[in-house]
Amino acid sequence: MRTDPYQILGVKRAASQKDIQSAFRKLAKKYHPDLNPGDKKAEETFKEISAAHEILGDEEKRKLFDLGAIDINGSETASQRQRQYANADDFERGFARGNSSGNFSDMGGFEDIFSSFMSNRGGGKSEFRSKGGDLHISMDIDFLDALNGKSVTVTLPEGGTLEVAIPAGTRDGQTLRLRGKGASGFRGGPSGDALIEVRVRPHPFFVRDGDDIRMDLPVSLREAILGGKVRAPTPTGDVQLNLKPHSNSGMILRLKGKGAKRQDGSNGDLLVKLIITLPEKPDPALTEFFESKSEQADYNPRKNMTI
Repeated sequence: MRTDPYQILGVKRAASQKDIQSAFRKLAKKYHPDLNPGDKKAEETFKEISAAHEILGDEEKRKLFDLGAIDINGSETASQRQRQYANADDFERGFARGNSSGNFSDMGGFEDIFSSFMSNRGGGKSEFRSKGGDLHISMDIDFLDALNGKSVTVTLPEGGTLEVAIPAGTRDGQTLRLRGKGASGFRGGPSGDALIEVRVRPHPFFVRDGDDIRMDLPVSLREAILGGKVRAPTPTGDVQLNLKPHSNSGMILRLKGKGAKRQDGSNGDLLVKLIITLPEKPDPALTEFFESKSEQADYNPRKNMTI
């Protein structure tokens, strides 16, 4: 097994955390066991990139690795154990010698970096603890599931699963944080978090506009002229709309509380735009009717469209 996580992920040592996450996602998708059933080489490669991401995906563990304190498995290196268990007097003498000779910089500033990871133990010994790395996951969900909320199962890069409760009103691109659902901590440290980026699939006729939902509702010419009740879908089920006689195409009807859930618990509205739609197959009787009628001479529906 390769021991350099940078080489495994194919990134430079100066790579940003964003670049590391991007490289990991690309490789995980390529070598995931679910996409390569029965391929032992892909399975081993996936284990390697998962181990590399476990170290480099967490900034604290990455610092420890860069300083030579831990290896790719997160275990303390031999050189670090020597530093860790040296008694305080030896360390102080080494510190004094380093200061007098100007060579203490070779230590790499371990005292400052490790102070946040060390806890004192009996016998003068101490060991490192650090929080586990965060787990970054992207998931696609249906428009109505994001709008109304739903519990979904997410498959993790290493093959496990995670139950995620999608809150009602979740937006496209929103990141959900599941505390303690990330990678396990180092030497008993707290687990990291799972960060779920939600991507909402488009809906055939609903479109989100802030906390409101917009939709076009086709109505027949007869319904528009005579008015009456027409069925209209909403995110929570069908309703009956009352159309006024002579309703124009483009008229917007507002259905209070039928939109997305707001942070204060209230809901936005559903804005229904009427679209007068003629039959796909021409109706000879309808054509004959209009041919027998003459419009008012002064009626011009485009009179306000002059430039």
